[in-house]
Amino acid sequence: MANVVHMPALSDTMEEGTLIAWHKKVGDSVESGELLAEIETDKAVMEFQSFYDGVLLYIGVEEGNAVPVDAVIAVIGEQGEDYQALIDADASNQQNTTKEEAPSQEVLETVAAPLNNLTTSTPIATNGKIKASPLAKAMAKEEGIDLNLVEGSGDDGRVVKRDIEAYLEAPKQLAPTLVETKIQTSEPEGDYEDVPTTQMRKVIARRLGESKFSAPHFYLTMEICMDKLMATRKQVKALTDTKISYNDFIVKATAKALKENKTINASWLGDRIRYYNYVNIGVAVAMDEGLVVPVVRNTDAKSLSQIATEIRSLAGKARERKLTPEEMTGNTFTISNLGMFGIDEFTAIINPPDACILAVGGISPKLVMVDGAVKESHFMKVTLSCDHRVVDGASGAKFLQSLKSILEEPMRLII
Repeated sequence: MANVVHMPALSDTMEEGTLIAWHKKVGDSVESGELLAEIETDKAVMEFQSFYDGVLLYIGVEEGNAVPVDAVIAVIGEQGEDYQALIDADASNQQNTTKEEAPSQEVLETVAAPLNNLTTSTPIATNGKIKASPLAKAMAKEEGIDLNLVEGSGDDGRVVKRDIEAYLEAPKQLAPTLVETKIQTSEPEGDYEDVPTTQMRKVIARRLGESKFSAPHFYLTMEICMDKLMATRKQVKALTDTKISYNDFIVKATAKALKENKTINASWLGDRIRYYNYVNIGVAVAMDEGLVVPVVRNTDAKSLSQIATEIRSLAGKARERKLTPEEMTGNTFTISNLGMFGIDEFTAIINPPDACILAVGGISPKLVMVDGAVKESHFMKVTLSCDHRVVDGASGAKFLQSLKSILEEPMRLII
């Protein structure tokens, strides 16, 4: 019997995938576990293996095209088998699912009416248990919506997809003049190029937009003297064949500071704050499509040379788009270092689910007064972006003080 192959969800945030390459063509034999295609997700290009034995009867997506998760991409069965009925049945199921969630005009008007009259969101009284469809709950979680504020239009007041969509549209309905008074401007003349948005860039835009506007950011900047660390790095460089960068020292020092400041190594989970007893540091890596964040697990328990080796390996895999989902998840804190690009100081957007991210600038010389004499020292600025729902200013300041004391006495990282 023929089997329909759907676009798989290859990451927890994937909503659609781009078919990069087919490794089989129609008429080819396929075995379970054999490489069938390469798919670009929101995080990486991943190999997709067949779950079925048989012949590739149908390809539903051409190379370079993107389709939503669960869309039909292929059919595998016996040679000459009629598969069209399977595709039609699958399409019918998709339509029925859409119809079940699609609101009628009457329901839309019923839902929109009270929303149009609202000036502030008021919790809707419940018996303590919120009735909502699994899809509505998932949408509410992703958009950061309190289901108590959403009026359900389903059976017995059950919140369904259309209610979440109506809730999200409410601000637009409350301020129609903003749309009506929009100034129409013509596009400037000249040559330009439109480049299709990659899956990675789409997700970067969505997730960082959500982070910036849902998490109340505040920023703390501190200047750190790097003279002793520069001297220590020279000594370490002479004792090992492993190339250890300044960033490796910063990652190790950050892990140690996080163990001393548990409130920074945390996540906001809506109804609770999670404080981690382990330290998994995400290290931002620049790519043409944007930043990816591979994770160094149990960073606090690893030596400088182990951290250096792992970061180089992960960065190489990131640039080749070969990172696995496991290598890009599980972070409890993130570091973004732009010092190697000549940036002195910057602020970074928090990388969910972390409560904080550390932005690291370059090391620059500066003349300072020491014991009545002028000398040259080297300084580095770091900026901690904090989610104010989790971290207070004093807690962030204590973390930076710990980080500063470790980097200014780097022997603490070795002994």
